Amino acid sequence: MALTAPPEAQALLLDLQRIDTDLQRIAHRSRTLPEQARLDELTALNASVRESLAERENALEDARLELSRVESDVALVEKRIARDEGLVQQSSSVKDIAGLEHEVASLKTRLSDLEEIELAIMEKVETIEAEVADARSTLEAHESAVAAATEARDEALRGLARERDNQTADRADVASRIPTDLLALYEKQRERYGVGASHLRARVSSASGVELTGNDLASVRAAAPDAVILCPDSNAILVRTAESGL
Repeated sequence: MALTAPPEAQALLLDLQRIDTDLQRIAHRSRTLPEQARLDELTALNASVRESLAERENALEDARLELSRVESDVALVEKRIARDEGLVQQSSSVKDIAGLEHEVASLKTRLSDLEEIELAIMEKVETIEAEVADARSTLEAHESAVAAATEARDEALRGLARERDNQTADRADVASRIPTDLLALYEKQRERYGVGASHLRARVSSASGVELTGNDLASVRAAAPDAVILCPDSNAILVRTAESGL
């Protein structure tokens, strides 16, 4: 038996369809938020900055270890020079003194070389320290940007959630005033074809955007006002109103 429903009840399907379309739009916006895209971009950039900072910190640690080794070598050579110079002062053997003085001269050459190396490494440490400080400052700025972007994203989601809750409440109210069998058909067609109800306005179906002509238009015109009919193109329930142009 063909389904029938009062025209007023069928008209409610247009309100229901509008709400469902809005709910779909809200869901789509939730998945494609510009705020989320911005947050993803900043998060990726932040990870890159953090990685760069870790590299410079490791380089600084290596440079400081290298400096510590050279400083230790310098201290050792200075100690040996002091020891040999002391022995020169205490020795009375010309041969021993000549040997010690030769060794002291060699040690002083070695000390000079080490001090040059030490100075170069100290400059390297200072350069890397400055790079680390810059990287930390950059990371701090990026983390602040990420925090702000996170708040903006969350606020956008909260707004959409409020909008979704309002629309869901409105949908429940509208659905409660639609006959059960008509509502079931609407849900069935919406699940299958994406649209449950289509407004026929000036002979054009809103769901398909196609104007009804020929036999289709004749069939719609011949249908009883309470007959529930489907759009021949979209398969949504075709709702007729004073704007239908029949």
